[in-house]
Amino acid sequence: MRRGRAFTAWITVTAVAAALLVGGGIWVSNYLKDAFAPGLSVGCTAAVGTASFRLTTEQAQNAALISAISVQRGMPARAASIALATALQESKLRNIDYGDMDSVGLFQQRPSQDWGTAQQIMDPVYSTNAFYDALDKVDGYVDMPLNDAAQIVQRSAFPHAYAQHEDLSRAFASALTGQTPATFSCTLPAATTAGSPQDLETSIHAELGQIPVTSGGSAANVQLAVTDSVGWAAAQWAVANASALGITAVSYDGQEWDRAANDSGTNVGWKPAKDPSPAGQVTVLLATAPAAP
Repeated sequence: MRRGRAFTAWITVTAVAAALLVGGGIWVSNYLKDAFAPGLSVGCTAAVGTASFRLTTEQAQNAALISAISVQRGMPARAASIALATALQESKLRNIDYGDMDSVGLFQQRPSQDWGTAQQIMDPVYSTNAFYDALDKVDGYVDMPLNDAAQIVQRSAFPHAYAQHEDLSRAFASALTGQTPATFSCTLPAATTAGSPQDLETSIHAELGQIPVTSGGSAANVQLAVTDSVGWAAAQWAVANASALGITAVSYDGQEWDRAANDSGTNVGWKPAKDPSPAGQVTVLLATAPAAP
């Protein structure tokens, strides 16, 4: 069959675009391989015993938000596990603006089913609180199978789908609610923009509550005044938000997480702090603006 010039041109443009895409992918892959020690790649992990589970940085940030709100509301870690399993099934823990029929957001809630307006549901703080409001009304949810509790809230057409996410959800919920200290960590490239104490304060107040936030003599050094009940939740929340907020290090309870530890592959994750934070304080270091050329 005969092809015209337009078809030939389309083939040429497509081939060039594909080559650029593949080449770009190779460049990114090689860059990350060179930036980190062998065996490391961008992402976040939570460990329980000998098992380790992994999420992308975007997913981990949303997992931290969901877990933090359960802490702020005084709910048990089991509530966070149920919420995380639900969001993993419904949206893969991404705040998406599309879905089945009119479903949107982390939990794929529907405006037509009285979950709120689409704009409200796309606010992850709002949608997470809406989920917990509904879960709170489920009698005995703490003791029932995770899948059953999630299904009562969601009324999904796939009523048995939530159970497959239970192990991962329990690991991240346990770490991010502070039940298991120093078990959550992220591997990240170097920060490219300065962190903002104001952005950190706004985010942590929205998600964890009114934790006092101060800057100790430097905008790059921020202190969170915490009680024992929220200390590790706040510390591991900060690690989960390191990519978004330009955080380079977090210290709490004699332990520290250092973003730069990715380079050597040694002591990746939490390790004994060289300069421990005072009792009742999470210390967060923010990236500073790069020097002018």
